[in-house]
Amino acid sequence: MIKSMTGFGRSQKEIDGMTISVELKSVNHKSFEFNCKTPRTYGFLDDKLKSLFQSVISRGKVECYVMISALDTDDCIVEVNHSLAGGYYNALKELAERYGLKEDFTVSSLARCSNDIFVVRKAAADEDAVWEAVKSVALEAAASFISMRETEGEKLKADVLSRADVIISDVEFIEERSPQTVKEYNDKLLERIRNLIGDVNVDEQRLLTEAAIFADKIAVAEETVRLRSHIDQLHTLLESEEPVGRKLDFLAQEMNREANTIGSKCQNVDITKRVLNIKAEVEKIREQIQNIE
Repeated sequence: MIKSMTGFGRSQKEIDGMTISVELKSVNHKSFEFNCKTPRTYGFLDDKLKSLFQSVISRGKVECYVMISALDTDDCIVEVNHSLAGGYYNALKELAERYGLKEDFTVSSLARCSNDIFVVRKAAADEDAVWEAVKSVALEAAASFISMRETEGEKLKADVLSRADVIISDVEFIEERSPQTVKEYNDKLLERIRNLIGDVNVDEQRLLTEAAIFADKIAVAEETVRLRSHIDQLHTLLESEEPVGRKLDFLAQEMNREANTIGSKCQNVDITKRVLNIKAEVEKIREQIQNIE
């Protein structure tokens, strides 16, 4: 299924005493680029999340935001900075001795000297358990993210196909009109000769030769056949289950090349208008393809 490269997905769950939320968003990019923002103490998740999302996302600049909040604090450890506490104790004792003060300081008063005397840290997390919890939330976010990409992809596909139909209509006109151009050229050539030399017998064989040379010069059958082939390939790729953005981009370039060749050969105003229309539609297709994964 065709997917857009822009998307958004989010999921939040409570697992094993943690509230975990994972948010994904992406924009267009020529390849897969991943940037992850996780809490500082959970940096080990970055590479795991990158591998997980790269397995389901082929192209796009992906931003991932992970929030993890503990619902309880049983795993918190409070430690004493003895070096700092001892320094404050000795300083207070020195003040008492020097100025003849009563040593009435207590543990609570010592603790008030600095917030850094007590160090609060979380116990070492079980990385495997945390990853399994985050992974389940990340997969739900990815499912929502991909669903949005698929919805946008269907809209892109419909637009590209509608423009392909317009191109085919113009190709049919060119294929029908091109042979008439040769006949018109032959009639005009004969008329000009007669205007110049009057009612003198004209060498029909020479006229046929000139018409054949002109017909060969303006022949666009090869180009229209290739354009039709490119449109068929376009339909096939748009039905593919694989990422086809790069292939579609190359195909659009080839379609534009064929249109340019037809434009350089055509000697008819009506055909020129159709060629310009084809080029405009191909350009619009290329713009839409830039959004396809």
